[in-house]
Amino acid sequence: MDYTETHARQPIFKRKASLHNSNRTTIPRLLPVASILLGASLWGVIWYPLRLLESGGFVGVWLTLTLYATAFVASLPFTWRAFPEFSRRPWLLLLLMLAAGWTNIAFVEAVLQGNILRVLLLFYLSPLWTVIMGRIVLGERLSRVALISLLLAMVGALTMLWDQKIGVPWPRDSADWFALSAGLAFAMSNVLVRKMHDISVRLKSASVWAGVVLVALVVIPLLQLETPHLTVGIFTGAVALGLCGILAMTVLVQYGVTHLPVHRSAVLALIELVAGALSQQLLTNEVVSLREWSGGVLILVGAYLSAMATASESPARKS
Repeated sequence: MDYTETHARQPIFKRKASLHNSNRTTIPRLLPVASILLGASLWGVIWYPLRLLESGGFVGVWLTLTLYATAFVASLPFTWRAFPEFSRRPWLLLLLMLAAGWTNIAFVEAVLQGNILRVLLLFYLSPLWTVIMGRIVLGERLSRVALISLLLAMVGALTMLWDQKIGVPWPRDSADWFALSAGLAFAMSNVLVRKMHDISVRLKSASVWAGVVLVALVVIPLLQLETPHLTVGIFTGAVALGLCGILAMTVLVQYGVTHLPVHRSAVLALIELVAGALSQQLLTNEVVSLREWSGGVLILVGAYLSAMATASESPARKS
């Protein structure tokens, strides 16, 4: 008996109730998807206000520290009640703090120093690292397609990083190194967030912000970075970006990653590249070479296929 016949025989009030329940379940299922799409899109364009603040004298790690300290302090009225959860997974949460701390510091440095699209493409090897770590940490099964896609993406990375002067693939500057290491740390953060399903989004988000503050406070004295001299307007702009940008983006991404399988969140997050490419074309005169485009396409195809391939993970794991 097909669905239409069964549905037609239901009393009207039951059909209405069924439709109402269907709408109520569909909307919550869409929320994690919408959260990742919006959060990743914002990440794709945040480089622009960051560069504006840098041009006003707010540079590097000091800027990142201010952004995330603002987000952390502003979140305390909503997150402090979740702090006792830290005792459930202290080591994993500490690892999340360190991974998230380096992710964000390295990402900000990369977009301030490098070609936006090149930085984003190198950073977006992260879905591949996520799939590999998902296999190791979460036990997600890799298919032959996943292995082929990993090879594709690595060929793409080697193409982008090829240095004609020395004849081998190698990061050409500090922006490349920052982008690659940020992507690797971001993958680790995503897997840890997914693994800690018993920890609330509030504590995970607070851990990300606190982690950036912690890592920045270690890096600043270690590298003997001078305190920047800022106008009130520039400092206020950084605080506003921390509140309206970092705070919102982190919550959106953490919520989406927590409620979706790793492979699905990794694919959806690729919207960041679209937002970054469009904003670069509109707001800068930076040029991406044909070789970089070729490598980038391979990275995108590899990232997409490898993330989707984990849909064949073990039946024992339910998303």
